[in-house]
Amino acid sequence: MTEITPILMPKWGLSMQEGKLTDWHIKEGDEVSVGDEIMDVETDKITNVVEAADGGTVRRIVGTAGEVYPVRALLAVMAPSSVSDADIEAYVNAYEMPANDTEDEDTGPAYHFVDLPVGKIRYSEQTGDKADQTPIVLIHGFGGDLDNWLFNIDALAEHAPVYAIDLPGHGQSVKSVDPQDPAIFTQTLLDFMDHCDITRAHLVGHSMGGLVAGATALDHPDRVASLTLICSAGLGEDINADYIDGFVNATGRKDLKPVLTHLFYNQSLVSRAMVQDLLKYKRLDGVQDFLTKLSAAAFNAGKQARIIADDLAALDLPITVIWGENDAIIPASHAENLKRVTPHVLGSAGHMVQMEHAGEVNKIIASAIS
Repeated sequence: MTEITPILMPKWGLSMQEGKLTDWHIKEGDEVSVGDEIMDVETDKITNVVEAADGGTVRRIVGTAGEVYPVRALLAVMAPSSVSDADIEAYVNAYEMPANDTEDEDTGPAYHFVDLPVGKIRYSEQTGDKADQTPIVLIHGFGGDLDNWLFNIDALAEHAPVYAIDLPGHGQSVKSVDPQDPAIFTQTLLDFMDHCDITRAHLVGHSMGGLVAGATALDHPDRVASLTLICSAGLGEDINADYIDGFVNATGRKDLKPVLTHLFYNQSLVSRAMVQDLLKYKRLDGVQDFLTKLSAAAFNAGKQARIIADDLAALDLPITVIWGENDAIIPASHAENLKRVTPHVLGSAGHMVQMEHAGEVNKIIASAIS
Protein backbone atom coordinates (compact mmCIF):
# COMPACT_ATOMS: atom_id res chain seq x y z
CA MET A 1 0.00 0.00 0.00
CA THR A 2 1.31 3.45 -0.93
CA GLU A 3 0.16 4.90 2.41
CA ILE A 4 2.57 2.64 4.30
CA THR A 5 6.14 3.91 4.72
CA PRO A 6 8.84 1.46 5.82
CA ILE A 7 11.80 2.35 8.03
CA LEU A 8 14.75 0.24 6.87
CA MET A 9 18.29 -0.50 7.99
CA PRO A 10 20.21 2.25 6.14
CA LYS A 11 23.09 1.69 3.77
CA TRP A 12 26.01 3.97 4.62
CA GLY A 13 28.62 3.62 1.93
CA LEU A 14 28.80 1.04 -0.80
CA SER A 15 30.58 -1.57 1.32
CA MET A 16 28.09 -1.71 4.23
CA GLN A 17 26.22 -5.01 4.39
CA GLU A 18 24.68 -4.95 7.88
CA GLY A 19 24.25 -2.81 10.96
CA LYS A 20 23.41 -3.18 14.62
CA LEU A 21 20.26 -1.41 15.81
CA THR A 22 21.61 -0.14 19.13
CA ASP A 23 18.69 2.00 20.28
CA TRP A 24 15.29 3.38 19.26
CA HIS A 25 14.40 7.05 19.74
CA ILE A 26 10.77 6.45 18.76
CA LYS A 27 7.93 4.25 19.92
CA GLU A 28 4.67 3.04 18.44
CA GLY A 29 2.17 5.88 18.18
CA ASP A 30 4.76 8.64 17.86
CA GLU A 31 4.42 11.29 15.16
CA VAL A 32 7.68 11.56 13.20
CA SER A 33 8.78 14.51 11.06
CA VAL A 34 11.45 14.52 8.36
CA GLY A 35 14.84 14.95 10.05
CA ASP A 36 13.78 13.59 13.45
CA GLU A 37 16.27 11.25 15.11
CA ILE A 38 14.67 7.81 15.05
CA MET A 39 17.37 5.26 15.93
CA ASP A 40 21.08 4.62 16.50
CA VAL A 41 22.91 2.21 14.20
CA GLU A 42 26.39 0.78 14.67
CA THR A 43 28.51 -0.45 11.76
CA ASP A 44 32.08 -1.72 11.57
CA LYS A 45 33.07 1.90 10.84
CA ILE A 46 31.06 4.08 13.22
CA THR A 47 27.94 4.43 15.32
CA ASN A 48 25.58 7.21 14.31
CA VAL A 49 22.02 8.41 14.60
CA VAL A 50 19.55 7.80 11.78
CA GLU A 51 17.26 10.67 10.83
CA ALA A 52 13.79 10.15 9.36
CA ALA A 53 13.65 10.55 5.59
CA ASP A 54 9.84 10.66 5.70
CA GLY A 55 7.23 11.76 8.18
CA GLY A 56 4.26 9.86 9.58
CA THR A 57 2.80 7.93 12.48
CA VAL A 58 4.82 5.01 13.83
CA ARG A 59 2.43 2.07 13.67
CA ARG A 60 4.70 -0.92 14.19
CA ILE A 61 8.23 -1.42 15.58
CA VAL A 62 9.71 -4.54 14.03
CA GLY A 63 13.42 -4.30 14.82
CA THR A 64 14.80 -5.12 18.26
CA ALA A 65 17.48 -2.95 19.87
CA GLY A 66 20.74 -4.85 20.19
CA GLU A 67 20.14 -7.02 17.12
CA VAL A 68 22.13 -7.01 13.86
CA TYR A 69 20.16 -6.63 10.62
CA PRO A 70 21.18 -6.67 6.97
CA VAL A 71 20.97 -3.48 4.95
CA ARG A 72 17.40 -2.70 3.84
CA ALA A 73 15.84 -4.99 6.47
CA LEU A 74 12.43 -3.79 7.68
CA LEU A 75 12.74 -2.21 11.13
CA ALA A 76 9.50 -0.26 11.53
CA VAL A 77 6.39 0.87 9.69
CA MET A 78 4.72 4.28 9.49
CA ALA A 79 1.15 4.82 8.24
CA PRO A 80 -1.85 7.07 8.89
CA SER A 81 -4.63 5.92 11.21
CA SER A 82 -6.82 5.18 8.21
CA VAL A 83 -4.65 2.12 7.50
CA SER A 84 -5.96 -0.83 9.51
CA ASP A 85 -3.87 -2.96 11.88
CA ALA A 86 -4.65 -5.91 9.60
CA ASP A 87 -3.12 -4.09 6.64
CA ILE A 88 -0.03 -3.23 8.69
CA GLU A 89 0.32 -6.87 9.71
CA ALA A 90 -0.10 -8.03 6.11
CA TYR A 91 2.56 -5.53 4.95
CA VAL A 92 5.07 -6.68 7.58
CA ASN A 93 4.48 -10.36 6.78
CA ALA A 94 4.74 -9.80 3.04
CA TYR A 95 7.81 -7.58 3.10
CA GLU A 96 10.66 -9.04 1.08
CA MET A 97 14.07 -7.53 1.57
CA PRO A 98 15.85 -6.73 -1.71
CA ALA A 99 18.81 -8.99 -2.46
CA ASN A 100 21.96 -7.62 -0.79
CA ASP A 101 23.84 -7.25 -4.03
CA THR A 102 21.05 -5.88 -6.24
CA GLU A 103 22.07 -2.25 -5.91
CA ASP A 104 25.77 -3.07 -5.79
CA GLU A 105 25.53 -4.81 -9.16
CA ASP A 106 24.03 -1.63 -10.59
CA THR A 107 26.63 0.70 -9.11
CA GLY A 108 29.71 -1.47 -9.58
CA PRO A 109 32.39 -2.27 -7.01
CA ALA A 110 32.42 -0.37 -3.73
CA TYR A 111 35.75 1.20 -4.64
CA HIS A 112 37.56 1.90 -7.90
CA PHE A 113 41.21 2.60 -8.66
CA VAL A 114 42.72 4.71 -11.41
CA ASP A 115 46.34 5.26 -12.42
CA LEU A 116 47.06 8.99 -12.64
CA PRO A 117 50.41 10.77 -13.17
CA VAL A 118 50.87 10.90 -9.37
CA GLY A 119 50.20 7.15 -9.05
CA LYS A 120 47.25 4.95 -8.09
CA ILE A 121 44.23 6.78 -6.66
CA ARG A 122 41.23 5.14 -4.96
CA TYR A 123 37.79 6.60 -5.44
CA SER A 124 34.10 5.80 -5.13
CA GLU A 125 31.37 6.74 -7.58
CA GLN A 126 27.62 6.93 -7.09
CA THR A 127 25.66 8.16 -10.09
CA GLY A 128 22.08 7.36 -9.09
CA ASP A 129 19.58 8.50 -11.71
CA LYS A 130 20.98 12.04 -12.05
CA ALA A 131 23.76 11.33 -14.53
CA ASP A 132 22.89 14.47 -16.53
CA GLN A 133 23.62 16.81 -13.59
CA THR A 134 26.93 18.53 -12.83
CA PRO A 135 28.87 16.08 -10.61
CA ILE A 136 29.83 16.58 -6.99
CA VAL A 137 33.41 15.76 -5.96
CA LEU A 138 34.06 15.19 -2.24
CA ILE A 139 37.55 15.92 -0.88
CA HIS A 140 38.55 14.75 2.61
CA GLY A 141 40.95 16.37 5.04
CA PHE A 142 44.34 15.73 6.67
CA GLY A 143 44.75 12.06 7.62
CA GLY A 144 41.27 11.20 6.32
CA ASP A 145 39.92 9.21 3.41
CA LEU A 146 36.79 8.90 1.31
CA ASP A 147 34.99 7.06 4.11
CA ASN A 148 34.76 10.43 5.88
CA TRP A 149 31.77 10.93 3.53
CA LEU A 150 30.07 7.71 4.61
CA PHE A 151 26.80 9.47 5.51
CA ASN A 152 26.78 11.87 2.59
CA ILE A 153 27.48 10.01 -0.65
CA ASP A 154 24.18 8.20 -1.11
CA ALA A 155 22.06 11.17 -0.02
CA LEU A 156 23.86 13.58 -2.36
CA ALA A 157 23.61 11.09 -5.23
CA GLU A 158 19.87 11.76 -5.23
CA HIS A 159 20.74 15.18 -6.69
CA ALA A 160 23.84 14.61 -8.86
CA PRO A 161 26.58 12.06 -9.58
CA VAL A 162 28.94 11.90 -6.61
CA TYR A 163 32.64 11.08 -6.60
CA ALA A 164 34.84 10.82 -3.50
CA ILE A 165 38.61 10.32 -3.68
CA ASP A 166 41.49 9.35 -1.44
CA LEU A 167 44.03 12.13 -1.86
CA PRO A 168 47.67 11.11 -2.50
CA GLY A 169 49.24 9.79 0.69
CA HIS A 170 45.85 8.97 2.19
CA GLY A 171 43.51 6.00 2.39
CA GLN A 172 44.40 3.43 -0.24
CA SER A 173 45.96 5.88 -2.69
CA VAL A 174 49.65 6.07 -3.58
CA LYS A 175 51.95 6.82 -0.64
CA SER A 176 55.29 7.49 -2.40
CA VAL A 177 54.69 11.19 -2.98
CA ASP A 178 56.27 14.38 -1.67
CA PRO A 179 53.59 16.48 0.05
CA GLN A 180 55.88 19.50 0.31
CA ASP A 181 54.69 20.45 -3.18
CA PRO A 182 51.26 22.02 -2.51
CA ALA A 183 50.20 21.49 -6.13
CA ILE A 184 50.25 17.72 -5.67
CA PHE A 185 46.65 17.71 -4.41
CA THR A 186 45.12 20.24 -6.79
CA GLN A 187 46.79 18.66 -9.82
CA THR A 188 45.66 15.20 -8.72
CA LEU A 189 42.10 16.51 -8.41
CA LEU A 190 42.22 17.97 -11.93
CA ASP A 191 43.78 14.78 -13.35
CA PHE A 192 41.04 12.77 -11.67
CA MET A 193 38.33 14.98 -13.13
CA ASP A 194 39.90 14.62 -16.56
CA HIS A 195 39.94 10.83 -16.21
CA CYS A 196 36.23 10.83 -15.34
CA ASP A 197 35.39 13.32 -18.13
CA ILE A 198 34.23 15.86 -15.57
CA THR A 199 34.44 19.27 -17.23
CA ARG A 200 33.07 21.17 -14.20
CA ALA A 201 32.19 19.98 -10.73
CA HIS A 202 30.68 21.13 -7.48
CA LEU A 203 33.68 20.78 -5.15
CA VAL A 204 32.95 19.92 -1.52
CA GLY A 205 36.01 19.98 0.71
CA HIS A 206 36.40 19.18 4.39
CA SER A 207 39.23 20.68 6.47
CA MET A 208 42.42 20.43 4.37
CA GLY A 209 40.17 19.26 1.54
CA GLY A 210 38.49 22.66 1.67
CA LEU A 211 41.86 24.29 1.02
CA VAL A 212 42.41 21.90 -1.89
CA ALA A 213 38.99 22.72 -3.31
CA GLY A 214 39.49 26.46 -2.85
CA ALA A 215 42.96 26.44 -4.39
CA THR A 216 41.59 24.54 -7.38
CA ALA A 217 38.86 27.14 -7.83
CA LEU A 218 41.41 29.96 -7.69
CA ASP A 219 43.74 28.38 -10.23
CA HIS A 220 41.07 26.86 -12.50
CA PRO A 221 37.74 28.65 -11.96
CA ASP A 222 36.41 27.28 -15.25
CA ARG A 223 36.46 23.76 -13.74
CA VAL A 224 34.42 24.63 -10.64
CA ALA A 225 30.63 25.10 -10.60
CA SER A 226 30.46 25.86 -6.87
CA LEU A 227 32.43 25.49 -3.65
CA THR A 228 31.22 24.05 -0.37
CA LEU A 229 33.79 24.44 2.40
CA ILE A 230 33.24 22.38 5.56
CA CYS A 231 35.35 23.30 8.62
CA SER A 232 37.83 24.39 6.00
CA ALA A 233 41.53 25.03 6.24
CA GLY A 234 42.83 28.12 4.48
CA LEU A 235 40.39 30.66 5.95
CA GLY A 236 42.52 31.69 8.95
CA GLU A 237 45.83 30.93 10.63
CA ASP A 238 44.61 29.11 13.75
CA ILE A 239 44.91 25.32 13.95
CA ASN A 240 44.97 22.91 16.87
CA ALA A 241 48.67 22.05 16.66
CA ASP A 242 48.39 19.55 19.51
CA TYR A 243 45.88 17.56 17.45
CA ILE A 244 48.08 17.62 14.34
CA ASP A 245 51.19 16.60 16.27
CA GLY A 246 49.29 13.99 18.27
CA PHE A 247 47.83 12.42 15.14
CA VAL A 248 51.17 12.35 13.34
CA ASN A 249 53.12 10.93 16.30
CA ALA A 250 50.60 8.41 17.69
CA THR A 251 51.83 4.82 17.40
CA GLY A 252 49.22 2.86 19.35
CA ARG A 253 45.59 2.84 20.36
CA LYS A 254 46.25 4.50 23.71
CA ASP A 255 48.00 7.37 21.95
CA LEU A 256 45.58 7.78 19.07
CA LYS A 257 42.12 7.48 20.64
CA PRO A 258 42.42 10.57 22.89
CA VAL A 259 43.61 12.56 19.88
CA LEU A 260 40.63 11.50 17.74
CA THR A 261 38.12 12.62 20.37
CA HIS A 262 38.97 16.21 19.34
CA LEU A 263 37.26 15.56 16.01
CA PHE A 264 33.75 15.10 17.43
CA TYR A 265 31.35 16.93 19.71
CA ASN A 266 29.92 13.50 20.55
CA GLN A 267 33.14 11.77 21.51
CA SER A 268 31.45 8.35 21.71
CA LEU A 269 31.59 8.30 17.90
CA VAL A 270 35.28 7.42 18.17
CA SER A 271 34.86 3.65 17.95
CA ARG A 272 37.45 0.91 18.36
CA ALA A 273 37.07 0.13 14.64
CA MET A 274 37.82 3.74 13.71
CA VAL A 275 40.97 3.76 15.81
CA GLN A 276 42.12 0.42 14.39
CA ASP A 277 41.50 1.52 10.80
CA LEU A 278 43.59 4.65 11.30
CA LEU A 279 46.38 2.71 13.00
CA LYS A 280 46.49 0.31 10.04
CA TYR A 281 46.78 3.30 7.71
CA LYS A 282 49.52 4.94 9.78
CA ARG A 283 51.54 1.73 9.78
CA LEU A 284 51.62 1.42 5.99
CA ASP A 285 54.99 1.96 4.32
CA GLY A 286 55.60 5.62 3.60
CA VAL A 287 52.69 7.02 5.61
CA GLN A 288 54.64 8.25 8.63
CA ASP A 289 57.14 10.12 6.49
CA PHE A 290 54.32 11.53 4.36
CA LEU A 291 52.30 12.83 7.32
CA THR A 292 55.39 14.32 8.95
CA LYS A 293 56.31 16.26 5.82
CA LEU A 294 52.71 17.29 5.10
CA SER A 295 52.14 18.63 8.62
CA ALA A 296 55.38 20.60 8.45
CA ALA A 297 54.44 22.10 5.09
CA ALA A 298 50.76 22.82 5.75
CA PHE A 299 50.83 23.69 9.46
CA ASN A 300 54.18 25.37 9.98
CA ALA A 301 54.99 26.48 13.55
CA GLY A 302 51.47 25.71 14.73
CA LYS A 303 49.81 27.96 12.12
CA GLN A 304 48.17 27.28 8.79
CA ALA A 305 50.68 28.06 6.07
CA ARG A 306 48.32 29.17 3.29
CA ILE A 307 45.37 31.53 3.73
CA ILE A 308 43.07 32.02 0.73
CA ALA A 309 40.01 33.66 2.28
CA ASP A 310 40.46 37.08 0.61
CA ASP A 311 41.20 35.54 -2.78
CA LEU A 312 38.12 33.30 -2.55
CA ALA A 313 35.92 36.25 -1.60
CA ALA A 314 36.91 37.93 -4.87
CA LEU A 315 35.81 34.93 -6.97
CA ASP A 316 32.61 35.15 -8.98
CA LEU A 317 31.56 31.70 -7.77
CA PRO A 318 28.83 30.34 -5.48
CA ILE A 319 30.44 29.50 -2.13
CA THR A 320 28.84 27.80 0.85
CA VAL A 321 30.52 27.54 4.26
CA ILE A 322 29.50 24.94 6.86
CA TRP A 323 31.03 24.61 10.32
CA GLY A 324 30.55 22.73 13.56
CA GLU A 325 30.07 25.25 16.36
CA ASN A 326 32.21 23.13 18.69
CA ASP A 327 35.06 22.49 16.24
CA ALA A 328 38.17 21.80 18.33
CA ILE A 329 40.55 21.62 15.35
CA ILE A 330 39.84 24.80 13.38
CA PRO A 331 37.88 27.52 15.20
CA ALA A 332 34.30 28.08 14.03
CA SER A 333 35.10 31.81 13.98
CA HIS A 334 36.91 31.18 10.69
CA ALA A 335 33.48 30.66 9.13
CA GLU A 336 33.08 34.46 9.23
CA ASN A 337 36.26 35.14 7.26
CA LEU A 338 34.61 34.98 3.83
CA LYS A 339 32.90 38.33 4.08
CA ARG A 340 30.34 37.87 1.31
CA VAL A 341 29.22 34.44 2.54
CA THR A 342 26.72 33.81 5.34
CA PRO A 343 27.95 30.60 7.00
CA HIS A 344 25.94 27.69 8.32
CA VAL A 345 27.25 27.07 11.85
CA LEU A 346 25.64 23.97 13.34
CA GLY A 347 25.35 23.50 17.09
CA SER A 348 26.35 20.34 18.96
CA ALA A 349 28.84 19.46 16.24
CA GLY A 350 32.60 19.34 15.99
CA HIS A 351 35.13 19.15 13.19
CA MET A 352 33.41 16.13 11.59
CA VAL A 353 30.11 17.95 11.22
CA GLN A 354 29.33 16.08 7.97
CA MET A 355 29.14 12.92 10.09
CA GLU A 356 27.55 14.30 13.26
CA HIS A 357 24.83 16.26 11.42
CA ALA A 358 24.83 14.46 8.10
CA GLY A 359 21.17 15.11 7.31
CA GLU A 360 21.44 18.86 7.75
CA VAL A 361 24.76 19.07 5.92
CA ASN A 362 23.35 17.07 3.01
CA LYS A 363 20.38 19.44 2.75
CA ILE A 364 22.66 22.48 2.74
CA ILE A 365 24.85 21.01 0.00
CA ALA A 366 21.84 19.96 -2.07
CA SER A 367 20.44 23.49 -1.83
CA ALA A 368 23.83 25.01 -2.74
CA ILE A 369 24.14 23.02 -5.98
CA SER A 370 20.56 23.45 -7.15
